[in-house]
Amino acid sequence: MNYLLYPAAFIFILGSAVVIHEFGHFLVAKLLKIRVETFSVGFGPRLFGRKWGHTDYRLSAIPLGGYVKLGGDESNAAIEGEGDSDIPPEEQFNLRPRWQRILVAIAGPVMNVLTALAIPFAGALMYGVPAVPAPVVSSMNANGASAAAGLQRGDRIVSFNGTENPKWDTIRGDALLSPGQPLPVVVERNGQRVNLTITPVAHVEDGETAGLLDFLPDYGDLPVVVREVEADTPASEAGLQPGDRILSISGQPVRSAEQVTQFIREHKGQPITLTVNRNGQQTDVTATPRKLADGRERLGFRPDEEIPLHKAGLATAGAYAVDSNLQILRLTGKALGQVFTGQRSARNTLSGPVGIYKAAGSAVERFGWSGFFTTLAFLSLNLGIFNLLPIPVLDGGAIFLLLIEGLLALVGLSISMRVRERIQQVGFVMVILLMVFVISNDFLKLASNWRGSEDKPAATTPAK
Repeated sequence: MNYLLYPAAFIFILGSAVVIHEFGHFLVAKLLKIRVETFSVGFGPRLFGRKWGHTDYRLSAIPLGGYVKLGGDESNAAIEGEGDSDIPPEEQFNLRPRWQRILVAIAGPVMNVLTALAIPFAGALMYGVPAVPAPVVSSMNANGASAAAGLQRGDRIVSFNGTENPKWDTIRGDALLSPGQPLPVVVERNGQRVNLTITPVAHVEDGETAGLLDFLPDYGDLPVVVREVEADTPASEAGLQPGDRILSISGQPVRSAEQVTQFIREHKGQPITLTVNRNGQQTDVTATPRKLADGRERLGFRPDEEIPLHKAGLATAGAYAVDSNLQILRLTGKALGQVFTGQRSARNTLSGPVGIYKAAGSAVERFGWSGFFTTLAFLSLNLGIFNLLPIPVLDGGAIFLLLIEGLLALVGLSISMRVRERIQQVGFVMVILLMVFVISNDFLKLASNWRGSEDKPAATTPAK
């Protein structure tokens, strides 16, 4: 682990997502000619900055986000400080029509969602859209649960857990959220539909449980290369090198990185022969997985497939951006639904700053700028949606309260300042309790993972 990279990735990714959010509020407030007193990158004491017009653009000491201070808005004075008392009434936020205040409030989440759409859209335009594997079983563990359930090579999955004609991402996502749970599956075989029940294998890593499938889809023949070889591991000792293209594993032709990972997971403690192409020369590398410093039994390298990218126009790139974000929302919504129905524990679902720290650092360490922007898009989407929840002190709570005020005004009623303050206090307590829960949850996961690395059998974690 790069101990400088992880905190840097965490600060820049989380900070960027929050600053983007605040920029949405800032932009709409400026367009509506509402006084913006402060636009701060970071919280806490002001380090330096410059004042243009009536706005102080500053860099503050704590680089974990930022805030916008609007004239006449004292709802967050504890964080943003007291405002200027000499602001003309027409520039004060709290004196503007409700529809304008709603626009300012919703602009932050909208900016986050637009960022989540813009990143994959730009990536698709510049590099292309990745090929999507057909939901056809191309390889599987002959002794695994799916084979025992009746799944066969060549089966086309036409329904998975109630979803008709699913994409592979949908299949894998549903399995991920259903460890150890029997799922209804319908396959097409020789022109006939066959009903099966498949149970994803429960897999524990970093204190979290996920469901894995023991079969792979038809990716076509994808080049699989060695991206990274760890020092002092069976892979490095056997002579495996970054850049080696893996042709076969113990005699089986390799068609995907998942196939390599799955094969090693299923053959722990057994010699494994990788046939690789290195600088045009074919050579065999034989190594046996063993338990490494992280407590996992593996070879110590990372395979990666070179998935073909198809050139994309505006329409294709836009569809890809929307589809990828909808998939994230679908899985997130399903996971939260499982929490509320008792099918899934909150501990295995919710993550706080420590979880973001690990995810951001790992993504940037493995994938560089691609990992940075992918994680930023994911976090930005979740931040935007979370802020739309009707919880006081969040943007969604402010919007909900303004809408209620509008309805009450129709019948000559209003919400008193005392009631408004109580609502804000309740919302503040709710958010604080949620933060305490997810942070303590993060540390429980860390403790569980530390104990697991000492005590748990290596079979619970994937190997490479």
